[in-house]
Amino acid sequence: MGESLSIVIQDACPSESTPPAERLRAWIGSALQNRVRGELTLRIVAEAESAELNSRYRGGLGPTNVLAFPAEPELPASADEPLPCGDLVVCAAVVAREAARQGKSAEAHWAHIVIHGALHLIGYDHESERQAKRMEDRERALLDGFSVSDPYRERP
Repeated sequence: MGESLSIVIQDACPSESTPPAERLRAWIGSALQNRVRGELTLRIVAEAESAELNSRYRGGLGPTNVLAFPAEPELPASADEPLPCGDLVVCAAVVAREAARQGKSAEAHWAHIVIHGALHLIGYDHESERQAKRMEDRERALLDGFSVSDPYRERP
């Protein structure tokens, strides 16, 4: 297994609002903070693919902003092959719509959604009030490092 994290970006739905790859990688890296080694795939998709994945793997209806799929621990085929650590799937159209509806810049919302998904890969969740508070506090701290305002504060 390699000593670092390799982030593969698959842009299956090019959009003007999608941030540059180096920003996407920086947000993921900040959330994971050297806690993960191997290979992570970030796939940017259209609404149809997001809806299909959401239905198949989460039992959800319609497209969603981000889906996180932690990898099952497996041994690589060879010592040179990186271990998969998980996949993030982001729907560009949903993120753009949510940003507009919430009065945020597209980039600020992308930062939040990518960090949120990456935190899911390392065990953060929001199923209970306590879990949600822990996750939201971590998101706020990470986003502050990128000068992104609190995504949970009330907006006029």
